[in-house]
Amino acid sequence: QVQLVESGGGLVQAGDSLRLSCAASGRTLSWYYVGWFRQAPGKERDIVAGITWGGGNTYYANSVKGRFTISRDNTKNTVYLQMNSLKPEDTGVYYCAVPRTSFKVPLGGFEYDYWGQGTQVTVSS
Repeated sequence: QVQLVESGGGLVQAGDSLRLSCAASGRTLSWYYVGWFRQAPGKERDIVAGITWGGGNTYYANSVKGRFTISRDNTKNTVYLQMNSLKPEDTGVYYCAVPRTSFKVPLGGFEYDYWGQGTQVTVSS
């Protein structure tokens, strides 16, 4: 079992930056792929970024490429999402998630087993 806690959300203006953190306990994150997801009001939860266990490979949704950066510090058992040039359409609840299986890149949201409680990001225009 792994517990994930997101932090760093808030209310910002368009163009501002935020850094989200996903801290894990109960299991080392260093063996696991970690994804950041966003759920906008009235929409499904979609992945925005992901990072492999060693940090060598990353994934970004087209909507955030060039603006968001995912990184990890395995010594702190924490994954980060640096969000720059925020837009109103980035508004939503952001979740981090981890699959049950180590050293596995999930094919979709259905393959993530552990989720944090989410942190709200609101970007005003």
